[in-house]
Amino acid sequence: MSFYQKILIFVNIIMVIEMGGTKKRPLAQMEKAQLREALAKKEKEVARAAQQSKKPSGVSFKFDEADIIKTFNTLKAITLYNVAKSLGVKASVASALIKTFESKGLLKKVGGYSGHYVYALST
Repeated sequence: MSFYQKILIFVNIIMVIEMGGTKKRPLAQMEKAQLREALAKKEKEVARAAQQSKKPSGVSFKFDEADIIKTFNTLKAITLYNVAKSLGVKASVASALIKTFESKGLLKKVGGYSGHYVYALST
């Protein structure tokens, strides 16, 4: 193969590489793609708005003091996590409940340390 033939082959390869790639789509296809993207974007916004509206705001735990005191009587030790488990609520709700009862004078601290306190019913 001569030098001239090698150059022709090389030039042909370069032309094929440069001419490759994606072709321009027809206008109708481009419009349809834009409509699909806009529709998908609106659906995502609606889903996000619906998800944000479902988030609960604040604590909505309603309780009856007499029932909770009966529950406290059955517990061996009144701690934050025992109260949360026995009432079926989160620890933050149980903590707020214990603080409320302590401020009313229904519970008192009898032991514990570093945030892990043990409470007893006031008599």
